[in-house]
Amino acid sequence: QVQLVESGGGSVQAGESLRLSCVASGSLFRIVAMRWYRQAPGKQRELVAGINAGQAITYADSVKGRFTISRDNAKNAVYLQMNNLKPEDTAAYYCNSYAYYTSTNWNEFWGQGTLVTVSS
Repeated sequence: QVQLVESGGGSVQAGESLRLSCVASGSLFRIVAMRWYRQAPGKQRELVAGINAGQAITYADSVKGRFTISRDNAKNAVYLQMNNLKPEDTAAYYCNSYAYYTSTNWNEFWGQGTLVTVSS
């Protein structure tokens, strides 16, 4: 089974930065795409950023210019560099991946989430 292990969350003040990491392990054949989602209290879970196998990147409008997603295929990892954090960025952040666990079978996998709290 593929597992996604997240790290890097914490509590910071507005304007500071955090770097989230997500490393995939287990019965992993090939990662197709990796994404970061977040969910704040009382709000729907939303896509923050995503990167596919062709390095095409998507960002939510609210984080463009502040967040940067990157991928290290050799390490089966995805990162989210979050700069100039704002209180509205406060949420639980989740790593998500579409990956093949055999040469012909794929599935969607989720991390457990890591909390990011930004105070004003």
